Amino acid sequence: MDIGIKQRLKALNLFIKDIYHDQFIIKDGIIPAELIYSCPYFLREMKGVKVPHDIYVHIAGVDLIRGGDGEFYVLEDNLRTPSGVSYMLENREISKRIFPGILPKNNIRPVSDYPNLLYKKLKALSNQSDPKVVLLTPGIYNSAYYEHTTLARLMGIELVEGSDLVVQDHVVYMKMTSGLERVDVIYRRVDDDFLDPLEFNTSSTLGVAGIMAAYRKGNVNIVNAPGTGIADDKAIYIYVPEMIRYYLNEEPILKSIKTYQLANPEDYSYVVENIKKMVLKKTDGSGGYGMLMGHEASDEEIEDYLNTVNKKPENFIAQPILNLSTAPCCINGILSPRCIDLRPFALTGPDGIDITPGGLTRVALKEGSLVVNSSQGGGSKDTWVIQ
Repeated sequence: MDIGIKQRLKALNLFIKDIYHDQFIIKDGIIPAELIYSCPYFLREMKGVKVPHDIYVHIAGVDLIRGGDGEFYVLEDNLRTPSGVSYMLENREISKRIFPGILPKNNIRPVSDYPNLLYKKLKALSNQSDPKVVLLTPGIYNSAYYEHTTLARLMGIELVEGSDLVVQDHVVYMKMTSGLERVDVIYRRVDDDFLDPLEFNTSSTLGVAGIMAAYRKGNVNIVNAPGTGIADDKAIYIYVPEMIRYYLNEEPILKSIKTYQLANPEDYSYVVENIKKMVLKKTDGSGGYGMLMGHEASDEEIEDYLNTVNKKPENFIAQPILNLSTAPCCINGILSPRCIDLRPFALTGPDGIDITPGGLTRVALKEGSLVVNSSQGGGSKDTWVIQ
């Protein structure tokens, strides 16, 4: 599995670099140009920007499921601001308390080194001898704020908001009581749209004015790089196997789910005819929102959803509903099976790709549900990888 994830991330990173530079994959007819330029995550501001070490995706969470055939499939790639690693860490701490001695006895590989490994990867991105690393958060009202505080504390770095930073002469500084202190690496948990009010959303107070100019000058490194969302758009997902063949000259190790583009008349007709066996998704959707589970939807819900699709079919894809693997859960004191997926976390730096020996197992706590997202009532489990 590790080899498959590394292969996928190498290809996706090469794809992002290509899209913002030479665009060979478009010129060779592998991916249509209109698909790229219509994607809301494609940032024209990143065109031609030299990225340190040519790394765009430093932190990734690849969602995997196990189908009824026993094979692993990639559900989606999370490359913008992947979340959930704090739950992986806290779940392991809870396991240690509930099952003292069980983990070492069974040679379960530890995940506690993730913050140290992440910090080393972040420091290695800078050419400074002792770079200043900070974590940029949208603030206390963000749903992942707990994770932001946890990671900053465990890495021993400053947790900052946009108002704590300022750009002067294309250099980013952190405001301190003693004056200004230069910042070299920013692990940002702020979306592209809100990162720089001078270039994106002009009303944003979450980012830092001028940070993109400093980034282009090479005076600060932003993790993950702006514009990485182009590679985790659900419409682009369809082309990842072709990316692997195109950039790496290899066959994909991990399987992808058969995906239909609803802008394609043939795909649209097939999906409508088999809609009770399909899940329909927005290409830029996340958190389990904006989906239609065909086997659960009423005729009225299906009609309403298709009316929305017909307005902009290029913004929707469909996939067959798979029989997900299950894990036992204690529900009201009774062990019951619940559907799960797995999100391993991968860290990319100048020294290569490292994958945590574990990950976040997400659980659909509602009986019969296939939606594991925490925003939709899902839970999580500790994930054990045996040495």
